Amino acid sequence: MNRRDFISRSTVAAAGLLLASRGAAAPAGQTSTQPCIPRRRGFNLTELLGGEPGQAFRESDFEWMAGWGFDFARLPMSYWTWSDRRDWKQIDERAFAPIDQAIEYGRQHGIHVNLGFHRIPGYCVNQRELEPFQLFDSPRESMAQALDVAVRHWRYFAERYRGIPSTRLSFDLLNEPPRMNDQSRYVEIVRMLVAAIREKDPDRLIVADGADIGQTPVPRIADLGLVQSTRGYLPKAVSHYTATWVPKNEFESLARPTWPLVDAQGQTWDREKLRQELIGKWQPLAQQGVPIHVGEWGCFNRTPHAVTLAWMSDLLGLWQAAGWGWALWNLRGAFGLVDSGRADVRYENFHGHQLDRRMLELLIAH
Repeated sequence: MNRRDFISRSTVAAAGLLLASRGAAAPAGQTSTQPCIPRRRGFNLTELLGGEPGQAFRESDFEWMAGWGFDFARLPMSYWTWSDRRDWKQIDERAFAPIDQAIEYGRQHGIHVNLGFHRIPGYCVNQRELEPFQLFDSPRESMAQALDVAVRHWRYFAERYRGIPSTRLSFDLLNEPPRMNDQSRYVEIVRMLVAAIREKDPDRLIVADGADIGQTPVPRIADLGLVQSTRGYLPKAVSHYTATWVPKNEFESLARPTWPLVDAQGQTWDREKLRQELIGKWQPLAQQGVPIHVGEWGCFNRTPHAVTLAWMSDLLGLWQAAGWGWALWNLRGAFGLVDSGRADVRYENFHGHQLDRRMLELLIAH
């Protein structure tokens, strides 16, 4: 399907679809009208996460989400899917077929699709050293080259999907920027990417992840009229128990987790501690009308199931009270509720898959 055919099939008149509308960027010194979004809940679908060829999204994922009452699919993608780090200025239009199809699945099943660059030219939270030039913490010339290419890619997305209303489609600029003592470079990147997108598609709903791996608000982009995306992985002693890709010094405790949890420093993690760590720091932005969404959260399958559900229940209750939506990492897989491979769950057969019914019911209730 070429772009013209795709857009002609996908475009719905935006008049009257105002839940996610916004104006163009405000003049200097003025504050943009903040977007108004529903409390969307759903899942990360990770088929294009690694950039391997031949991957495609499954319509059944969209069918299941809609049938359960969810309305949000975050698609974390690597630019290697449509380009190549050895020739990263080139964009292969043929590689967009699975993305186009996912947006169409979203339209058919009433699921909002959020397209995000998990690996953007110049940066990835995992193995960023594979990039030819770096977006962060490099000589200025190197960072400028990376940003130029990142702008090129987002500008292409904006032009390709222009006309699809923001009630159905949004963009997430880059996944989990690095830890930083000064947010200036990240603010510069966000402003450049937003300007490139709005040059082609002024009304596109845009999401910016928090600084410090998505965990810290970014007040200096509040004037842009963006959604800011946070995370729900604390404490890692619960959410990532035994996960080998997490450095040991990031775990609050290495002991078998409980909930509530007393960590290695004698500090108690409970619902109130979660409120302080994951809600409180974002309240100043929320009070300005900036929408907050939890782009990723979840619990690795080595954490005892009872602990997982108790921890999840507290998080979900806090986000529900705050009016924040969320996207579980993932739908199918070790953090999800389908085919998660937990040793202590009595799964239900669901269309040939293993469904964690207790987790599903907890998610539906919140």
